[in-house]
Amino acid sequence: MRFGVHVSKAGGLKRALQDAIDLGCDTIQMFAGSPRSLRQSAIDEDEAYAFLQGLTKEDIQPLVIHAPYLLNLASPKDETYEVSVRALAHEITRCQSLGADYLVFHPGNHLGSGMEAGIKRIAAAIKKACDMTELTRDNGLTLLLEMVSGAGTEVGWMFEHQRDIMGMAEGAPLGICLDTCHMFAAGHDIATREGLSETLEKVDEILGISYVSVAHCNDSVGVLGSRLDRHADIGSGMIGEEGFRVILGNSKIRALPLILETPKIRMEDDKRNLAAIRRLAKEAVIW
Repeated sequence: MRFGVHVSKAGGLKRALQDAIDLGCDTIQMFAGSPRSLRQSAIDEDEAYAFLQGLTKEDIQPLVIHAPYLLNLASPKDETYEVSVRALAHEITRCQSLGADYLVFHPGNHLGSGMEAGIKRIAAAIKKACDMTELTRDNGLTLLLEMVSGAGTEVGWMFEHQRDIMGMAEGAPLGICLDTCHMFAAGHDIATREGLSETLEKVDEILGISYVSVAHCNDSVGVLGSRLDRHADIGSGMIGEEGFRVILGNSKIRALPLILETPKIRMEDDKRNLAAIRRLAKEAVIW
């Protein structure tokens, strides 16, 4: 199994690589720029080359980039929408500069315009960004729609939302990123074997399980169906240790790169959560 965390790029790519090595990561996720800004900034080619060489040497893969939180591809506000489309295109370009395997992003918020309208705008935005960057299924980068908790006017907490986006954005290299906290908060009972089995059957029936490429592993502060997007340390939330033993015992989940986005103030927090999830994976009964 491949476990990793979301590392910070704030100290530069060299620092991010060293943090990943020090933590013993098998895979990593990071922001290519600021998570709270859509400002465009280029990646230094030499720094990116050294970073990629380091990841290859340490067998840290895949490399997952998370798009900025401000991205809203479902926005009915034309200015926000156009800025978000350009920002997605820029993220694709930065991912290609870094040699990233996946770009994860939240589909967006329809802000009262309705789920159908939001889905159409998201699909159109993805196609436009791919056209702007000439991104196809042959370029090595896959765009992953993250499953969300369903708070407010979020699009993407039902598998049907993702299916419709992927269908309308035909030709774009799209896949799915599961998130244990988000799915649990959205009402998918993944903490029990029966519930997880039923959920994954729905994923396969509605989307196709082969489209699931990455999973975020986070415990949930909120109860099942709370729609609350608040991550907790592994085993300390409402999913709990037994829930993660169930999740980590599933053969389909075990085949995915698993990335932690658990709360952290210092590196020791990541070390503790990585140790916890690896322990629970060893304790899990494989099914």
